[in-house]
Amino acid sequence: MALAVLAGLPGACAALVLLWAGGHGPRVAWTVGLTVVGLWLACAAGLVGAVVRPLRTISNLLAALREEDFSFRARGGKGDDALGLAMREVNLLADTLREQRLGALEAGALLRTVMDEIDVAVFAFDAGQRLQLVNRAGERLLGLPAERLLDSPAGALGLDAALSAPPRAVLSLSFAGRSGRWAVGGGAFRQRGLPHRLLVLTDLSRALREEERAAWQRLIRVLGHELNNSLAAVRSVAGSLEQLLVRAPRASDWEDDMRSGLSVIASRADALSRFMDAYGRLARLPPPQRQRVAVGPLVRRVSGLETRVAVQVAGGPEVELEAADPVQLEQLLINLVRNAAEAALETGGAPVEVSWSARDGALEIRVDDRGPGLPDAANLFVPFFTTKPEGSGVGLVLSRQIAEAHGGTLTLENKKPGPGCRARLGLALRTPE
Repeated sequence: MALAVLAGLPGACAALVLLWAGGHGPRVAWTVGLTVVGLWLACAAGLVGAVVRPLRTISNLLAALREEDFSFRARGGKGDDALGLAMREVNLLADTLREQRLGALEAGALLRTVMDEIDVAVFAFDAGQRLQLVNRAGERLLGLPAERLLDSPAGALGLDAALSAPPRAVLSLSFAGRSGRWAVGGGAFRQRGLPHRLLVLTDLSRALREEERAAWQRLIRVLGHELNNSLAAVRSVAGSLEQLLVRAPRASDWEDDMRSGLSVIASRADALSRFMDAYGRLARLPPPQRQRVAVGPLVRRVSGLETRVAVQVAGGPEVELEAADPVQLEQLLINLVRNAAEAALETGGAPVEVSWSARDGALEIRVDDRGPGLPDAANLFVPFFTTKPEGSGVGLVLSRQIAEAHGGTLTLENKKPGPGCRARLGLALRTPE
């Protein structure tokens, strides 16, 4: 207000001076002077009303926005002057902040619902390792409600070992809710500028039990199938032999029938024995006896053992495995080359090719054939699954176990373009430190 009055003061003073110096009578001078002063003060008051009130409105609206109250709106912002434009922009800002707040509230509500419904324990700790957030699964795991858990140190909750464990670690932990094996996950994040740590515990015990039960079911089905097949044949032959012995009079060739029946029983017993031996080899793979192994001589020695088809060694760099079991690797490669040779025999006996390469400390051995390819790649490593009439379904499973015992991988795939199949054995040249 004072600035508005001072702004009109020079003009008012000049008008009054000119009025009194013009020789007008006192009555005229006072009347005109008071009129000038009144107009001066009225203009100052109007200026204050036109400027100060909109600025106060904008100030009040910004204060409401700061308090996160987005329901206020500024009126009188329809003009094209600077204050009108400012008021319209503030209204648009309020609308934008309101939409963003609603989106944040909805996203937060969705996140809380997801955290409460998932069967994974989620915890958030501050820089002092005090609990700041826990979901329902975490409450069930620790056996206490969130009100009693929040702001508790990680050590008092039994979570200090999980909090200091490396990512993707698997720990055996016991809590008030239950105990078992847990996969540790999470990471660092910031809230209000302060560092926090997210801890996620996934119960592996249930999944492991389900996998174990499924493995036992598969094993029982396979063993039951093989035993029933052999026992049914033995039972049938034994019944025929019993009828042969009690028949009177006996046929002249009853001794030949007896020998034939006993031969069938012996054959099925041998088949069962071979089957159980194959299962024993699969279940009792010893740990690798590690030593330095030259790759080239090993591959050439194995390739020379196959005589049914030609095995061409394409070669590769002369490298050594720092720590590997030459006997187990030889058995693995024998299985791969034998499978490749049998596949090649189905399509005319084309040569089998063996090659290897080394890159970035990793070795890859490849066995290629020109056979019919893989009819069912999904079941290749299922124990006792085989597509061969005389196969045991153990060779590839045993080979993959050997590869994984050496920290490597074994994969089989159809060649593109075909025909044929490629087996890839990946191993590390050096032992990880």
